[in-house]
Amino acid sequence: MGSSERARHWQYAELPGVDLLRARYVRKTFVRHTHEHFVIAAIADGVEVFHHRGADQYAGAGALALVNPDTPHTGRAGVPEGWRYGAVYPSPEVVAEIAAETTSIRGTPGFVRPVLDDPYAVGLVHQVLRATDEGNALAADTLLRVAVTRLLRLNGGPLPQREVRTAGARRAAAARAVLEERMADPPTLERLAGDLGSSPFALLRAFRAAYGMPPHAWLTDARVRRARRMLDAGHPPAEAAVAVGFTDQPHLIRHFSRIVGVPPGAYQRERKNVQDAPGLPLVASEG
Repeated sequence: MGSSERARHWQYAELPGVDLLRARYVRKTFVRHTHEHFVIAAIADGVEVFHHRGADQYAGAGALALVNPDTPHTGRAGVPEGWRYGAVYPSPEVVAEIAAETTSIRGTPGFVRPVLDDPYAVGLVHQVLRATDEGNALAADTLLRVAVTRLLRLNGGPLPQREVRTAGARRAAAARAVLEERMADPPTLERLAGDLGSSPFALLRAFRAAYGMPPHAWLTDARVRRARRMLDAGHPPAEAAVAVGFTDQPHLIRHFSRIVGVPPGAYQRERKNVQDAPGLPLVASEG
């Protein structure tokens, strides 16, 4: 493996509701973040380490890193040479539809363990990506369904339903709603807590317990999510940066790259070219 980092984050029109990624990272670290979609990352070489539900998880060649939607996690290399992988990110709707047709999982389907050793499923994920490169919609759709079905049968179950029972959890939810609404001009922790009749540390503890990260980290993640939607809708990165509350475009580039894995410009170019010619060159992962 060479030492250069490469990543491509794209969509294929014939696979609606699914994001695609092919990457090789060495020094890259992903800060704690969440995805609205499922993460199905198939490791081809090296080792990825990611913090997930209070512990470091290691996924090596032949294994898959599996993360449910809205679940905080990080990512970094577990060996000096880094890791190379291909990933599909199907939406909750896509996974629910496949689960309903092919499994007996009741409730909202999801993955039970965050790492699964299964070279066969790793191969399927890479075949899905290859099929999109070749413009083979029938193969891409079929192989994605086969892969998701296999992973749900080997490692699937109903996701636990989060109930907002305690006063702390209700305050955390109220704080999140305020941050969502005032994304570009958020209050301080002290003011936020005071407005909700709490102390700063009590709110911090409750928020962490509810969402797996402190309010400032959650806000950065939410800003990047909103910026992604604006880029998808065709807004320029500089405009998206200011609209979501980043000071400028370099600020957006830094946070976007540490969560999405590619800079916003490269991300948007791929979105505009959903029906690209196959075999597009990879772009450097850093802005």
